Amino acid sequence: MTGTALTVLAALAWTPAAPARAELSVMTWNVCTATNPVCGLYRADERRLARQIGERVVGGPIRPEIVFLQEFCSGAARALETWLERATGRQWSLRWWALTAADGRPYPCRPDHLGRPRGAQSIAVAVAEPEHRVEFTTHPLPAPPWYVRRAAQCVTIPARRVHACGAHLSAGTAYDDRQPGAPYRTRQLERLMAVAARPGHHVVFGGDLNVAPPDDDAGGRWGRHAVAPAYRDYAECDQRDAARTGRWTYRGDGERRKLDYLFTAKGGVLACHVPGGTGPSDHRPLYLRTAL
Repeated sequence: MTGTALTVLAALAWTPAAPARAELSVMTWNVCTATNPVCGLYRADERRLARQIGERVVGGPIRPEIVFLQEFCSGAARALETWLERATGRQWSLRWWALTAADGRPYPCRPDHLGRPRGAQSIAVAVAEPEHRVEFTTHPLPAPPWYVRRAAQCVTIPARRVHACGAHLSAGTAYDDRQPGAPYRTRQLERLMAVAARPGHHVVFGGDLNVAPPDDDAGGRWGRHAVAPAYRDYAECDQRDAARTGRWTYRGDGERRKLDYLFTAKGGVLACHVPGGTGPSDHRPLYLRTAL
């Protein structure tokens, strides 16, 4: 066989590898560190809080590039950025937004075990990108005028056409969204979906939404009704086939419920991970890998 023929056969036998599929990984976690004394991170100092969050970012089967946090203490923001950068070898950027009381004052975290202030109870978004490559925006959400204000914290990565928004919605208790019909959570979810949608971008949104899934027997029916439009228009990380439900993410008051969500485009969920236990929080983290 001639050299030319061998070259042709070799060319036919070699098939170029398909381009790697573009993906994005996201995590949400209510860390329960701010004011709840039953949680393991209550009064944790900034280094311990940063380590506990960071270990969940780098230690699981899905390593997120975007992290939504709830009940986070703003005083730990810089410590968390530093921990993540050292552990991953990448630059990280973080923005937090403090919940405010009805009088407009920030809702303070309890001091750490040595009595040092820890900043305000916050929602936060961290992203594995340098600050000049991302855009952060904060969007107020409807909230009961007698209790804390709420917001969605969003981040956009223009180069990847990614837009991601995290939130912590009203609790649905007697002191928060207390009217029949879950009016505030319904309006909060409508607003969250509106600010998350960005034409030409890959959308992810979620967090601690304080509602049960539509096809779950737990929780109030109006909360389940409030989240149904998100299931209609998007795919939820842990949705099981046609059933609009998922594994529990919250354990407290003798019950286990799914309260934490990550939504993305229909057909976009590549993997979803829920760890076995809550660890130091009363919530389990939720991890999503989605196609871009």
